Amino acid sequence: MNQLRLYRHPLRWMGRLGVILLIGACMLLVQSCSRPQANEAQPSPTATAAEPDPLDRQIAAMSLEDKVGQMIIAGIDGKAIDAEASRMIKEERIGGIILYGTNIADLQGMVALVNALKEANSGNAVPLLISVDQEGGKVSRMPKSFTAIPSNKKVGATNDPSLAEEMGKLLAEELKLTGFNMNFAPVLDVNSNPANPIIGTRSFGATAELVSRMGMAEMKGIRENGIIPVVKHFPGHGDTSVDSHLELPIVNKTREELAKLEWLPFEAAIEQKTDAIMVAHILYPHLDPDKPASISAAIIGDVLRGKMGYDGVVMTDDLTMGAITKNYGLAEAALDSVQAGSDIVLIAHGYDNALQVRDAILKSMQDNKLSVERIDKSVRRILSLKQRYNLNDETVPVPDLKELNAQIEAWINRL
Repeated sequence: MNQLRLYRHPLRWMGRLGVILLIGACMLLVQSCSRPQANEAQPSPTATAAEPDPLDRQIAAMSLEDKVGQMIIAGIDGKAIDAEASRMIKEERIGGIILYGTNIADLQGMVALVNALKEANSGNAVPLLISVDQEGGKVSRMPKSFTAIPSNKKVGATNDPSLAEEMGKLLAEELKLTGFNMNFAPVLDVNSNPANPIIGTRSFGATAELVSRMGMAEMKGIRENGIIPVVKHFPGHGDTSVDSHLELPIVNKTREELAKLEWLPFEAAIEQKTDAIMVAHILYPHLDPDKPASISAAIIGDVLRGKMGYDGVVMTDDLTMGAITKNYGLAEAALDSVQAGSDIVLIAHGYDNALQVRDAILKSMQDNKLSVERIDKSVRRILSLKQRYNLNDETVPVPDLKELNAQIEAWINRL
């Protein structure tokens, strides 16, 4: 019995040892299987949740009045800032100002006005868009102390995109020196109708291919020199027979016809990620029998935003032009345009008109005809654009134009 016990004890311990070894081996196997391989991406020990988008925080902190203000570019009266213009900027927090020839007397006066507009906005968190139509040729707002830049037609006749790009650079330099930050150019209308009373020499030429090449070069020259280019006049103003400043033009082209000519330069601009597009006051009955392009959901929403996939800033031509005021109510037109997909409505004349549009948009939101989410989309596009170009309200000194004028003259000699 004692000998048997001696044999049993070693066997018993050997059995226990085997179990222990088996458990240990299993544990090692589990650890090996769960351990990440050397080439697997490992979570950083310092990884944290994504930071909130600063733009989202900024928009969330804005009042409805501030948001709607950003969606308006307004004109002012006279050659100096007055109480109404100051109030519109300080209290209504208008997002931008457009200046015309009637606002500009000379270089010193223009710079003083631009600086005064920026100073009026100094209490606001978002800088102003200071905009102008500076195309060259007959549409030029710069004072006579600048060497005049020739028309798009003359530049287009060279068939040289490098000259168009230099044109854009020179236009941008003019505006930077005088405190502007947005230019309503280049013109992408194809001058397909010789009797057109509004486009003519403002176009680079009569073919979509030429207008596209030259227009994209000019846009590049403007944007790469720090000024926001706004291409115009979508869906195309080149085949109209009346001036939209006075009456509502009607173009009886089908969608297929427009796609083969008028739309091509704008599609090229969208491909180049253009920052902003201005929409014209033209009625296209085959696309929308009731509303011109600038206030049409069928054209802005379905074509520009939908078919063409454009998600940048869309703005109207001046809603106080005869094409609109003789046929539609101003507030109604502005609301239609925003509902169609526009981000900015241009109200170039009349403080009361700008205030009327602002109040109409706010009331439409209160009546649930426009959602906060819809307005926020536009505000995001506008603020993103201003941030992309690092806009600010810093004033500028009266510039010495000698060097720039020499550059313009040398460029003209190469045309």
